[in-house]
Amino acid sequence: MDHDEQLLHASSFGAAAVAYAEHRPDYAQAAVHWALEAAPGPRVLDLGAGTGKLTATLVALGADVIAVEPDPAMLTELRRSLPGVRALSGSAEEIPLPDGTVDAVLAGNAMHWFDMSVAGPEIARVLAPGGILAGLWNLMDDQVEWVAGLARVGGSAAIGPRDTPSSWRTETAGMHLPKSGAAARFCSPEQAEFPHGQRRTADSLVATLATRAGMLVMPEQEQQAALERIRAFLASTPETAGGEFTLPMRTGVLRTRRL
Repeated sequence: MDHDEQLLHASSFGAAAVAYAEHRPDYAQAAVHWALEAAPGPRVLDLGAGTGKLTATLVALGADVIAVEPDPAMLTELRRSLPGVRALSGSAEEIPLPDGTVDAVLAGNAMHWFDMSVAGPEIARVLAPGGILAGLWNLMDDQVEWVAGLARVGGSAAIGPRDTPSSWRTETAGMHLPKSGAAARFCSPEQAEFPHGQRRTADSLVATLATRAGMLVMPEQEQQAALERIRAFLASTPETAGGEFTLPMRTGVLRTRRL
């Protein structure tokens, strides 16, 4: 994906902010615990916070959270759903916080949008010494046969890079900080995965997949055709045809520490 295409995908979510808030999953608490276990204190920045899916998990775990999000529609939805959280307009490349403000920076399904040549030094700036940087991604567990079938039917627009454990491991293995400047400020990253799941129906899973960046930027006719293929697959699959089911997931975490 070239830079212009990446910007188009990254900016596609605002129009679907309400649907995103309704249908996107939260994050496995065990994954968030692991991300934060070595943080030197409770102050956490949720960077690229979207509508607050990760923010809400951090609040539930007792963290002192600040949320930063560049998209106005997503930020409005976050403030509506979590009025007690300090939520600021900003980006990974321009964080509206003073130096050394937080003990951890977490990003839920967002770090792959960051320009790390700029965001790396900026994240290091707002982190306290020894602070944690962690990206979290919710992954559909394609080791489960029907999920693998769904991935084939949905195509890369619905279930793409970083959306399944195998593709996530490959993609994030190369997601290192720049080799100069910011690299000297962070340790080598670690990966871990944690079981997760989301209660869905066929209709709500179709609605979830419709909030994927690749789907949002599709021409409407192509998007509707893709969603109809997914809907037909779910209707014909025993595990998903009869009401509510659990979508098998994992939460993947990429974690590093500021030196």
